[in-house]
Amino acid sequence: MTTGLSVAVVICAYTEQRWNDLLAAYRSLLEQSVPPQEIVVVIDHNERLLRRLRAEVPSAHSLPNTGSAGLSGARNTGMAETRSDIVLFLDDDATASHQWVERMTQPFLQGDVQGVGGRALPSWDEPGRPAWFPEPFLWVVGCSYEGQPATQTDIRNPLGCAMGFRRSAWFRTGGFSETVGRVGTHPVGCEETDFSIRLLQISPSARIVLVADAVVHHRVPSSRRSIAYFVRRCYWEGVSKAGVTARVGSRDALSSERGYATRTLPRSFWRGLVEFSHGDLAGAARSAGIASGLAVTILGYLGARVKQRYCALRRTQELWESPTIATGSRGSPTTRHPDAA
Repeated sequence: MTTGLSVAVVICAYTEQRWNDLLAAYRSLLEQSVPPQEIVVVIDHNERLLRRLRAEVPSAHSLPNTGSAGLSGARNTGMAETRSDIVLFLDDDATASHQWVERMTQPFLQGDVQGVGGRALPSWDEPGRPAWFPEPFLWVVGCSYEGQPATQTDIRNPLGCAMGFRRSAWFRTGGFSETVGRVGTHPVGCEETDFSIRLLQISPSARIVLVADAVVHHRVPSSRRSIAYFVRRCYWEGVSKAGVTARVGSRDALSSERGYATRTLPRSFWRGLVEFSHGDLAGAARSAGIASGLAVTILGYLGARVKQRYCALRRTQELWESPTIATGSRGSPTTRHPDAA
């Protein structure tokens, strides 16, 4: 590599429904301007898909997810399998541009850079992007969105479909949390956010960099064009953010979201109304999408936070209502009842 660092790319897959996408993602890595030393394909608890991949693409280094079912477990499996200095992640429904690997690895020449993120452009199935779909909510379909930086700069966390970290950072953080993130088609996420925040908390001098010209094309199937999917995904994003908040604290978990909600969304909302006043009928629909998307995301977040606090109170109540283990004067555990003197 031009950086002098070895590079691996991990693709995680879970369903045969994306078979053609998986092949396209894998082939895009073989055609890189600077090919990675390792390409690892992790199959998430789908023996049939694993057998098919090994039979039809025997040259691919494929293996089963040895962790918990879900994207976090699959990523941890891929990380553990690689031996390279840098590990990049590419979604199984995304294709990397010709210089993606080369551009993603360049920032690691700076020793304090521990992670990178690329730019994901939507590749919509026919009939294309709905006119009502608001630009700031492209994260709903796993793509770069309005409000993100347009040039190379430090960021809190990358998009999961196109990101990379030093392998040493994975060891330092203990890996991706397998209690967070997507499992199959369940629209939860934020595992890369959780990982990145924990990395920055452990290593305050570490940097994660957006590489704006490292582009992948992320397929958006027609099933994700519906208003129902939009609302569902927004709700579960709120739930996911609540999970990250419980783990790392609200200050870090919501640091990027505050500016997005108070600056990006209002600006885009009013722009939609102006466009509507100038004859673009879909402008009002986009503004409505922004308002409803934000409201549903907040609803999911608040509901999950209430549930977390209720569960914490229940655990405290159960602790007081049942015998507990106290430590005796010599450090040996002794059973005491909370009412004991």
